[in-house]
Amino acid sequence: MKVGILTSGGDCQGLNSALRGVAKSLFIHFGKEVEIYGIRDGYRGLIYGDIHRMCYDDFSGILTLGGTILGTSRQPFKTMCTPLEEFSGKTKLDKMLEHYKKYKLDCLVILGGNGTHKTANLLSQNGVNVISLPKTIDNDLWGTDMTFGFQSAVDIATNVIDCIHSTASSHGRVFIVEVMGHKVGWLTLYAGISGGADVILIPEIPYNVDRVCEVLQSRKKSGKPFSILAVAEGALSQQEAALSKKEFKAARATMEEPSISYRLANEIAARTGQEIRVTIPGHFQRGGSPCAYDRMLTTRFGTAAAELIANKKFGYMVAIQNNQIVPVPLSEVAGKLKTVSPSCDEIRAAKALGISMGI
Repeated sequence: MKVGILTSGGDCQGLNSALRGVAKSLFIHFGKEVEIYGIRDGYRGLIYGDIHRMCYDDFSGILTLGGTILGTSRQPFKTMCTPLEEFSGKTKLDKMLEHYKKYKLDCLVILGGNGTHKTANLLSQNGVNVISLPKTIDNDLWGTDMTFGFQSAVDIATNVIDCIHSTASSHGRVFIVEVMGHKVGWLTLYAGISGGADVILIPEIPYNVDRVCEVLQSRKKSGKPFSILAVAEGALSQQEAALSKKEFKAARATMEEPSISYRLANEIAARTGQEIRVTIPGHFQRGGSPCAYDRMLTTRFGTAAAELIANKKFGYMVAIQNNQIVPVPLSEVAGKLKTVSPSCDEIRAAKALGISMGI
């Protein structure tokens, strides 16, 4: 049994612990009958044949290690089937299939998020035996209640908001904490509620800046001079939501501020006269050691992936649903986003606490 394994897309906490879960389970189950091949830098390594054999010890001591020992890269799905002069007219897909066959791999274990799963499904449709694990701090993969990396990122973003509370209250300022999440707001929503934010703005619920200002002024009049806003980097106004995709892109291209949070800060300051500060934790949210929850989740995912391989059950993403590990067909996962529903329990809980969603 020859198993190739790669990590693709943006890094996050838990990649190494997931690799450990898969590899150690395979070595223990198959013994000397299994060979594991690490593919460097995600799909790039499969495209260029940057593949090396790994041993049991390579997966020791990495449970708490952040990042990925295999490296990663982003390879846009839309480029996978485009003929390239570099490959004499062959596509990236052609090269990946070529190296899969060259190394006589029996299957691929792929760790990644949405774009990664599109390509994983493409490989599966072209005869590659694929098992995938759901990785993203955004928690936006369809078919699983939780992705690994999400809880660790929530912990970090929440800690930022916690720390901001003391300086915000001391100076009587309004602080905007910009949280990662271009298309979905799970991370911002969880961190905002957990950190006690007063306003939470996410892409799924376009905001009204005047309503946001009303909330801040109301807090000030009630004797609370400081406020904290948790804002997803992909948050957008109600006016922007009414634009076409092309119009929205053009509008954002002409925006003078470096991000939506700075624009919002300027708009709030102009309307209320309050002192505004912006904090962007950025890639801190993706770095460092995985939290205990993610270590446990990746161990469960990894060992379940090994079990699927042992049973020769391919074409699935390992998922968690109702706290049970289950296989979900890649064809059902690829290209689907799990977005925040405005009527979900988390939103209802936030509103019940008096947290404004900007509307």
